[in-house]
Amino acid sequence: MTGAPVPDATKEGMDVVDNAAAATAAPVAVPSAAVASAERAKEKKMTTAEYRTMLTTAEAAVKANPKNATALLQRAKAKSYLKKYAEALPDYTAALRYERTNPDAYYNRGVNRLMMKQYKAAASDFSGALKYRPDDKESFFGRGVAKMQMYQYKPAVADFTRAIQLDSTYADAWEYRGISYSSFDKLPEARRDLERATKLNPEAAKSLRRYVKNEGKEPVKTPGAKPAARPATKR
Repeated sequence: MTGAPVPDATKEGMDVVDNAAAATAAPVAVPSAAVASAERAKEKKMTTAEYRTMLTTAEAAVKANPKNATALLQRAKAKSYLKKYAEALPDYTAALRYERTNPDAYYNRGVNRLMMKQYKAAASDFSGALKYRPDDKESFFGRGVAKMQMYQYKPAVADFTRAIQLDSTYADAWEYRGISYSSFDKLPEARRDLERATKLNPEAAKSLRRYVKNEGKEPVKTPGAKPAARPATKR
């Protein structure tokens, strides 16, 4: 985790789905949060070659039907996984134009915008995902990360707390809540969370050392640097 958060200057207009099209968009059958999380985990394990195949398949489907929201979303995700973030953004927006209640489209566009450092827009997208799937721990986590990058540490804590309430083994949520606590001098809380994160994921020990001295025995009053966004899915 390196670098300081950079507030987004992107116009909020990018968040708005075309009203006329949205009015005619069909409702979506929403998979459960568990199913969505499993699908994301599966996609994280795919290879670059598989992402390219995913892109080719989606492009053919979009060519056959430019209003195919599922194909547009798949093409957008493939582009994101291949780090073509700017190219992916219009496809996410088009997918939402035809399926305005699809939480997966909001979630994945939110992750894409995190990678583009469009933090305000990303937070808005994660809120959109939560509107249609309110028990999605990864959307709470993503929104918390976006808020951290805008120095909104207390609101970020609230989102990480919701993620932890949904999954008490969510190591990243414990880690990032600990870092957030350290940013407004809640040092005992920061130490507690970072120690819990380290038990769940040994890699979190780096954050424990960075934000709390001597492996948690002596707190540091001011973090040396703010964390950069960690994408909720592999990019």
